[in-house]
Amino acid sequence: MRANKQNPDDRRFKLTIAYDGTDYAGWQVQKGETGVQEKIEQAFGIIFPSVKRIHSSSRTDAGVHAMGMMAHVDIPRAEFKMSPDKLTLAINANLPPDIRIVRAVRCPGDFHARFDAKGKQYRYFIWNDRAMNPLLNRTAWQVPRKLNVAAMRQAAGHFLGRKDFKSLAANRAYEMETTVRTLTRCDVRQSGRLLTVIIEGDGFLYKMCRGIVGTLLEVGYGKLLPVDVKGILKKKCRTAAGVNVPAQGLVLWKVYYSKPGRRPSK
Repeated sequence: MRANKQNPDDRRFKLTIAYDGTDYAGWQVQKGETGVQEKIEQAFGIIFPSVKRIHSSSRTDAGVHAMGMMAHVDIPRAEFKMSPDKLTLAINANLPPDIRIVRAVRCPGDFHARFDAKGKQYRYFIWNDRAMNPLLNRTAWQVPRKLNVAAMRQAAGHFLGRKDFKSLAANRAYEMETTVRTLTRCDVRQSGRLLTVIIEGDGFLYKMCRGIVGTLLEVGYGKLLPVDVKGILKKKCRTAAGVNVPAQGLVLWKVYYSKPGRRPSK
């Protein structure tokens, strides 16, 4: 159900947000813990007292980062007394250094960050060496064992397409309407000792990306063959796949929105 219609007296802005999620209990506002959303709403409230809520494209879990989280916010025209290009400076001045509004642009009043999103890209960073790179301690996961990267790439191809990803999703307190999703990209890139798993699709189940990476690592260790991914998906059982890798290496990289007559860019 689509909600959050714009008040005619408001101006709606589309926000691109980046953050280091290490010290946060995820994106969402929640009781007893601090979410990234709470910090951003507090920053907006300092300058625009009528702003109580921003609406995001996604929810990231505790410890997960973002380079391209998208959101929208409605600001009353009477309170907006600055040029649009000064908005990011004003909000960032009231945010902790591990959260930043990267870009803020005016958007149509019917734009919705969540319901208009057509796809998302996540990236998982692995430092494959016996000695961890201290500069990546908060944003990559160390895997000291030697990996068969070629086999991991081959296995990644078996995740592509419209499939039931129940075997890759962690259990939630409620039953999902469907566990079928479409992946349009699943790549394993290597640059020296840094591996980047790029996963792109129309939507993701709870901890699905971390389960995919964990399964690819089982292939990299030689415990699974690339073709075993097909059987894992058919079983529709979480214990058939690899474990969920830690949150620290996962980044919401970008969110795609289609434009009239154009497909989402890759």
